[in-house]
Amino acid sequence: MRKTAHELQDRICRLIRDNHPREPFDAIALDVFKFQYSHNAPYRAFCDHQGATPSSIVRWSDIPAVPTTAFKHHAVACFPLAQAVAEFHTSGTTQHQTGRHWFPSLDLYKAALRPQFVAHLLPDNARPHMVILTPPPAHAPHSSLVFMLGELASEFSLSATFHDADHDAALEHLSWLGQQPDPVAVLGTAFAFVNLCDHMRGRNNRLSLPAGSRVMETGGFKGRSREVSKPDLYATIADRLGVPSSHIVNEYGMTELSTQFYDLTMRAGKQSDRKSIPAWTRILVINPHTGLPAAIGERGLIRVLDLANLWSAACVQTEDFGVLHDDGFEIVGRATGAEARGCSLLAEPGTTTP
Repeated sequence: MRKTAHELQDRICRLIRDNHPREPFDAIALDVFKFQYSHNAPYRAFCDHQGATPSSIVRWSDIPAVPTTAFKHHAVACFPLAQAVAEFHTSGTTQHQTGRHWFPSLDLYKAALRPQFVAHLLPDNARPHMVILTPPPAHAPHSSLVFMLGELASEFSLSATFHDADHDAALEHLSWLGQQPDPVAVLGTAFAFVNLCDHMRGRNNRLSLPAGSRVMETGGFKGRSREVSKPDLYATIADRLGVPSSHIVNEYGMTELSTQFYDLTMRAGKQSDRKSIPAWTRILVINPHTGLPAAIGERGLIRVLDLANLWSAACVQTEDFGVLHDDGFEIVGRATGAEARGCSLLAEPGTTTP
């Protein structure tokens, strides 16, 4: 098992590094499916129930997709949990059980996060000062978002991290950076930006960050606080921080995946809701009534095949509605009745990270 797993990991790492397959995508995806079917007992039972086995699956699009709820009730893992070096929890309300995603190695996770961030937040090869509006990793050890931002902070020496409650400290630092010539990258959950901008509004405070500054927001608004539309959020960020919508990028990720997806905004030179699909992933949009792939441009539930999810389940069925296009996909909503969740719960008063 160990040799097979590490051979697969090496193949996927090469694909991530090159962002272009040296071998057919189906070949890697089917080998990953065989590995997960053999070593992940809950997933194998799920596949057997559907009559799906390595001998019957011939295309990546036929690989059974695990619903995100499975991560709440089962150990979706291809290794003994005692070997885990990391355990990420979904952000959920206290009334719901959280999902868990275990890793025996974070090599693939780390390999996948950097090129996506660089391609979508640093397409101009800038090296901005990074300001992170989340708790430091030591304070939220089970948050995949905090881990991701911590990895970026360790790579970019020009960085500072502020908990959502540290509005005054964050503003003091941002005000100082606003007087410097270099651009700034402010990264955080959507509601962290709402809270920061509310604090600024209460003090009648506005900043004008240097030209070329950018914002990455993530997490949505489902939870116990008010909801704010994306256009309203971006208009508020532009008004209070001086960063135009052409430099505000949404990141879409979830604990059950190992890869993040970003709006094409900075690469397109204008605000865009369309997200690119890196070479080691595939996106299907599923018609919720038929269970079959929807046509290009039709609304359905987003299904992700993420090869970086080697140690759990590569194919994950989300509860997010989206539309697939020839050059990417958009998120257009959430399934009715889906559990309130999202990294923005990290920024809500009275909410704790599991």
